Amino acid sequence: MKKQTYASVWDAIEDAPEAAASMRVRADLMIAVQRHVAASGETQSRAAKRLGITQPRLNDLLRGRIDKFSLDALVNMLARAGRQVTVKVNKAA
Repeated sequence: MKKQTYASVWDAIEDAPEAAASMRVRADLMIAVQRHVAASGETQSRAAKRLGITQPRLNDLLRGRIDKFSLDALVNMLARAGRQVTVKVNKAA
């Protein structure tokens, strides 16, 4: 059996490179929201209200349910949190 190596876990899980790229970006944005909520010291209910979502939806985010969040939704949450999202595009390896 030949051992395969991948650049990221998303490359191993997803069938298409574009799907892996989307998952990588969504994961990075989710981590940014999670860190912001943790640093705020707010309750989930208060943090959710400030982010413009419900507490159960925030709970999904904090539990890493990546399939429930689009890039747009995550960018909007970060903007409501006073965070600026920037994009950097690099040539593929």
